[in-house]
Amino acid sequence: MINIAVLGYGTIGSGVVEVLNTNGESIKKRAGDRINIKYVLDLREFPGDPVMEKLVHDVNIILEDPEVKIIVEVMGGVNPAYKFVKESLLRGKSVITSNKELVAKHGAELLDLAKEKNLNFLFEASVGGGIPIIRPLNQSLTADEIVEITGILNGTTNYILSKMSDDGMEFEAALKNAQNMGYAERNPEADIEGHDSCRKIAILSSLAFGMQVDFEDIYTEGITQISAADIKYAKALGARIKLFASSIRENDKSVYAMVAPMMIKVNHPLYSVNDVFNGIFVRGNVIGDVMFYGSGAGKLPTASAVVADVVDAAKHLGTNIWTIWSSKKLELTDINQVQHRFFVRVKDDSSMENKIKSLFGEVERVIVEGVQDEYAFITPTMTEQDMKEKKANLSGMISMIRVRF
Repeated sequence: MINIAVLGYGTIGSGVVEVLNTNGESIKKRAGDRINIKYVLDLREFPGDPVMEKLVHDVNIILEDPEVKIIVEVMGGVNPAYKFVKESLLRGKSVITSNKELVAKHGAELLDLAKEKNLNFLFEASVGGGIPIIRPLNQSLTADEIVEITGILNGTTNYILSKMSDDGMEFEAALKNAQNMGYAERNPEADIEGHDSCRKIAILSSLAFGMQVDFEDIYTEGITQISAADIKYAKALGARIKLFASSIRENDKSVYAMVAPMMIKVNHPLYSVNDVFNGIFVRGNVIGDVMFYGSGAGKLPTASAVVADVVDAAKHLGTNIWTIWSSKKLELTDINQVQHRFFVRVKDDSSMENKIKSLFGEVERVIVEGVQDEYAFITPTMTEQDMKEKKANLSGMISMIRVRF
């Protein structure tokens, strides 16, 4: 029997308990021994829930128990999770987490500590929820040099954009709908401003390129400025708008990362990833293109990924599963030097066509029935810096979205 403790009995923590109770026998076969939850840590009480038999309010009870071999941290946030996780490793206990904030901020340090102690720090559920992506990067794609990782990594924003596209909703109405459905938090800032996706692509970038990528260095733009009119233009172009989190190696030394809405067409692998689903596209220099698709969040999909890590840790007690993620910082390419095409909407007037031609040269104009007094167009390929300079000389800007076709 392998004893574990679960830190946090919220949505994911209760899901972990449920998965282990539901699939205990099959998990035992895969782990080679029975996984027993000895403790659950939470400040709250849960009257009537069988978890009360295992509930403790003091983390030291867990840390000081030599029978506990694996800690599952599903509290969220950096503090006190970081303190608890670090102390768990120092006390000789492997740690599993779904905590993207913790991994993005302290992943390299905690991996180094786990290696030093011949333990494991595993975090499959921190990026794609139920989608396996960390393990494939560490094991299945190790023969490749990763050229690109691009993902729809946030189910809330993908749901909002899907409702805007499918039902013609404005952003605020689609957000309210997502909140009513339980897909968006009461304070949705982390999702809709792109911060959640930013932390996830920072983790994936660090693993793909083997060096620390700080999420604070990643250019991040959310979806709050996307309007129903933008969606109409996208449809006219046979395109969709998605919130992309991308990390792209342009040559042997140059990597850029960004989170921003992108306009894509049907030939892009992520075009059909809709509703609350997530998708992650990986391009290797040998294998070519690979896609990972599934539920990126939710109680049981995320808990399933957490328990899979528990099984991995149980099978490797006393053996470190090697993960290449150096604490040395990867200096990202200045985002101003990155090139894109841009979809631009401006207020129209009699001289606008000439102004645009003088600034951008030949452009692809886009006309949509029912949208008036606007001049919409797609620019030639240019750097972000060039676009900034041209925007400064272009009056009446309504919106701008990067184009990936």
